[in-house]
Amino acid sequence: MERAEKREFVTELNEVFKASGSVVVAHYAGVTVAQMNDFRSKMRAAGGTVKVAKNRLAKIALQGTESEGMTDLFKGQTLIAYSADPVTAPKVVVDFAKTNDKLVVLGGAMGTTTLNPEGVKSLATLPSLDELRAKLLGLLNAPATRVATVVAAPASQLARVFSAYAKKDEAA
Repeated sequence: MERAEKREFVTELNEVFKASGSVVVAHYAGVTVAQMNDFRSKMRAAGGTVKVAKNRLAKIALQGTESEGMTDLFKGQTLIAYSADPVTAPKVVVDFAKTNDKLVVLGGAMGTTTLNPEGVKSLATLPSLDELRAKLLGLLNAPATRVATVVAAPASQLARVFSAYAKKDEAA
């Protein structure tokens, strides 16, 4: 990489650290190219991104961001996974690490909070933003349907009573 390319990469990575909801750092030594491509495609499908960066450049890019506390994680062969949704990147990384023991989660950051590996795993168990929205809509929708059935119940009971009287008059 030339000096200009490095500057551009550091600037781009700095913007990523500022804009991301969460960032996960992991060791990937021993992961094959096919496995890495599979991992990248899973992350892309979920709405996140995986980058492999030189540790020195990543540390420079972290300066001046909220995630600056995780600079000590960049040792050895590391990759960075990030997403706008705070749950997406940890969830995909932890799921991939379950099936591939070569990928080792080192930690990460969510805003100003630096996460250890257990913190990343607990963040991965949370429901995503879309799942939370669906649950909230379900909770809001349930009382409305109950109100509609309660309001409609007296009218249907009256209709049954009138029907019964009509049948009684016809029989008589």
